Amino acid sequence: MAKNLVLGIDFGTDSVRAVLVDAAKGRVISAGVHPYKRWSRGLYCDPARNRFRQHPLDYREGLEKSVKTALAGAPAGSAVLVRGIAVDTTASTPVALDRGGTPLALLPGFAENPNAMFILWKDHTAISEAEEINRLARGWGGTDFTIYSGGIYSSEWFWSKILHILREDRAVAKAAYSWAEHCDWMTAELTGTTDPAAMRRSRCAAGHKAMWHESFGGLPSEEFLARLDPRLAGLRERLYTETFTADMPAGRLCAKWAKKLGLPAEAVVSVGSIDAHIGAVGGEIAPGVMVKVMGTSTCDMITAPLAAEKSGPVRGICGQVDGSILPGMLGMEAGQSAFGDIYAWFRDLLSWPLSFAKIDRKAAADITDRIISELSREAAKIPIGESGLVAVDWLNGRRTPDADATLTGAIFGLSLGSDAPRIFRALVESSAFGSLAIIERFRREGVKIREVVAVGGVAKKSPFVMQTVADVLDLPIKAAKSEQPAALGAAMCAAAAAGLYPSLRDAQKAMGGGFEKTYIPVRENARKYRDLYRKYLAAGSFIEKEFRSSL
Repeated sequence: MAKNLVLGIDFGTDSVRAVLVDAAKGRVISAGVHPYKRWSRGLYCDPARNRFRQHPLDYREGLEKSVKTALAGAPAGSAVLVRGIAVDTTASTPVALDRGGTPLALLPGFAENPNAMFILWKDHTAISEAEEINRLARGWGGTDFTIYSGGIYSSEWFWSKILHILREDRAVAKAAYSWAEHCDWMTAELTGTTDPAAMRRSRCAAGHKAMWHESFGGLPSEEFLARLDPRLAGLRERLYTETFTADMPAGRLCAKWAKKLGLPAEAVVSVGSIDAHIGAVGGEIAPGVMVKVMGTSTCDMITAPLAAEKSGPVRGICGQVDGSILPGMLGMEAGQSAFGDIYAWFRDLLSWPLSFAKIDRKAAADITDRIISELSREAAKIPIGESGLVAVDWLNGRRTPDADATLTGAIFGLSLGSDAPRIFRALVESSAFGSLAIIERFRREGVKIREVVAVGGVAKKSPFVMQTVADVLDLPIKAAKSEQPAALGAAMCAAAAAGLYPSLRDAQKAMGGGFEKTYIPVRENARKYRDLYRKYLAAGSFIEKEFRSSL
């Protein structure tokens, strides 16, 4: 049996996954997955308004169930060998806290109030607030606090969401003493350090989502925030100044959670971080390597020496932060607001008649589960450009380049011959074109990309999508072997924080899972896609001028 074990716990959009890992070799001993009960029933969400909220009880229950499942699948006596624990979560997914650090939804009177819950990363209810932040940052005459966030602040991020809730809900505004990202609150829960002033806050979440930067002295200034809205006056001092990288200890497992999980109280809990960034760690990111975390959305992660920041901020991305991915390196983030979600939307569109058809529920579920694989098989037979269809992938707005949540998706060139496989192919191509637009922006800004690594559900399950992306990018794409790269990356952070390795990079090298397949671009396909990409850009330009969401 391994001498030292670590736990990586990955809180995704739909479920939480825990992996028990041998710290010496990175071998996954066992795993546990638990879907969020309330979220799976669609509670507290209103997709028509782009409102997506998650209840903190889903997180607490998911933590307990996933870890216990992982431990139950491990050899007897494994629990006492756990030396370190780390969590990663979606972001920006903030929540309002009372003075003691309890999310308001866990208090009487707020249990069913969506505004008192965690505001999920893909919630776009704060579009107007994001626009206000951008206007003020550019025009107030002081520091432009968006400069290290790509120059455009997003409705998906911390300050936009807080301001929206404070304006919309007086009860929450009155009860909210402070706010925390999901990764910070989860770590505070595990260590028992829930006092908002004592929480060890994630450098990754603060820098990429809350406009934190060392040169600013931390978060945006009190003057800027108060001018943005008087409701924000005084909040800065109830948040944080100092931040920590994911390889740093946040504390030790508190007695309550040690007892609940059956783990040793001396286990070190590392500082939390964002799932995509930690997924990049699990995907063995290195300078010049773009790691694409491909799931419901995508996050494209790149690291570079800190000296790269001296050449100027990269415009239109989701931030560049010292140590947000690997300590001592500049971490840069981009991504698409919808990727796998686009395919799921089309699947659900096609399967809608099954919701009222007189058909066995299991049979209906089996049909729905097969739709994407069957579409992929048929779409792969269609020659590139044969259908005349061009789609734009902004079904959930555009994250990068140049964040704009008001943009919408589209399909151009429809005819009576546009069947489901042809439309699906166009949607897949559009998501690949969105990936290319991101790479082109990085290259124009002087960031070198020599290799692409893919991790996440799409990378594991869809060879058709992966080959299409490789052809469109005209770059080889290595698919990571790990089934749970974010959870594995969290386990690496746990090993570093527990002192089992001198640094996170040492842990990464020792515990990496390697790669299972490389998708090589077909040169002729890449040439054909260049013509379609020009049409994609033209279609996007038309949407920007003529069609925007009214949300």
